[in-house]
Amino acid sequence: MKAKKTDFSKGSVYRNILEVAVPMTAAQIVSLLYNIVDRMYIGRIPGEGRIALTGLGICFPIIMMINAFANLFGTGGSPICAMEQGKGDYEEAQKVMGNTCTLLVAAGLALMILGMVFNRPLLYAFGASDITYPYARDYALIYLAGTVFVMISLGMNGFINNQGFARTGMMTVVVGAIMNIILDPVFIFVFDMGVQGAAIATVLSQMVSALWVLRFLTGKTTTLHLRPAVMRLKLSRVKNITVLGLTGFMMQFTNSVVQIVCNSTLQTWGGDLYVGVMTVMSSIREIFNMPAMGLTNGAQPVMSFNYGAGQYDRVKKAIKFTAATGVIMFTVLWGIVTVFPAFFVHIFNSDPKMIEACVPVMHIYFFGLFMMSLQFCGQSIFVALGKAKYAIFFSIFRKIIIVVPLTILLPGMWNLGTNGVFAAEPVSNFVGGAACFITMLCVVMPELNGKKKKSQVV
Repeated sequence: MKAKKTDFSKGSVYRNILEVAVPMTAAQIVSLLYNIVDRMYIGRIPGEGRIALTGLGICFPIIMMINAFANLFGTGGSPICAMEQGKGDYEEAQKVMGNTCTLLVAAGLALMILGMVFNRPLLYAFGASDITYPYARDYALIYLAGTVFVMISLGMNGFINNQGFARTGMMTVVVGAIMNIILDPVFIFVFDMGVQGAAIATVLSQMVSALWVLRFLTGKTTTLHLRPAVMRLKLSRVKNITVLGLTGFMMQFTNSVVQIVCNSTLQTWGGDLYVGVMTVMSSIREIFNMPAMGLTNGAQPVMSFNYGAGQYDRVKKAIKFTAATGVIMFTVLWGIVTVFPAFFVHIFNSDPKMIEACVPVMHIYFFGLFMMSLQFCGQSIFVALGKAKYAIFFSIFRKIIIVVPLTILLPGMWNLGTNGVFAAEPVSNFVGGAACFITMLCVVMPELNGKKKKSQVV
């Protein structure tokens, strides 16, 4: 496929964003298939689908932790690279990309080893029981073997997108996801490998995606080229990548912490059934987060490039468009899930007990969903403009300061029980989303209006 490049400095800002965001949203949709398809098939294993699905849900914190480290370096290096391109310093942009790749590979190897060594105590801490642990173990150990592939495909794909090759970036995900869709039923049902088969299919698919990324970034089409000379680490460069990437890291890391707390609390108050319910809720939330992630990830390189080039009016237009579109999308999604809750549960499991438990929970968990878009928008703008401290704070604020304490405390208050665990999410959306977005307006807009000097990228 011929690579098409978007020039972020020219034309309509809205069109620039959509030219990146539409392929990235499509890629996000397909990306969901890596894990969502696993859950759909696993939930339908005859006689053990519900328990197997619950076991897979216990692995979510491990998957999120791997994604967190991919974000630490990927979302840290990518905006810096885009800003350097905006300044015209393509040599430094290449070195940022190369350093990011080195960090991703090193972190992937370390996570793989640690996860395999400590898998048993980790999975029990994440909410496993003696019944669900074998399923969780079988999936986790195989998934961990492909950690480096995940790190490269997730962490380096941003360097394709921020050079304007959004369609090529989309294909990174599409190629692997299509392979996963084909291999999942073969390994799970034809070879009768259950959750192990799902994990093998996922690892093979991620390997193909990683090879696609490396082939493009080392090829002739790309503007920036990945080669050994730019992969030598420099401390100051690593520091800048890591500091800015802490936002993306904290978003995934705090998601992992919340999932652990939710699973362990639900195991206490509701047992394996409600750990399974949380697996379904988390899966549906991933589906709903997809368009917002595509939009904000698409807007980030446009904002970063124009911020680096000093074209502040274009940055302001990008902010307004991203915020308005995000609120509209999430409001529509909230309406759909309110009217058709059972439809989404059936995607993953049709066990009558699961349906009965999930439907009332969905009305609680997704209440006021549109407020989540403000959190996405605010944090992505902070990252795009290099304001890491604000973005990191609001990642911690919503999940660690609000969700975790409420998840632990609410079940014991007013006889809420398991409903208290699920009520923590909408509370955090309203409080955290409003605080993040309002702070972003107060910090960013005066600078873009020329009321104070541009801050340093750290």
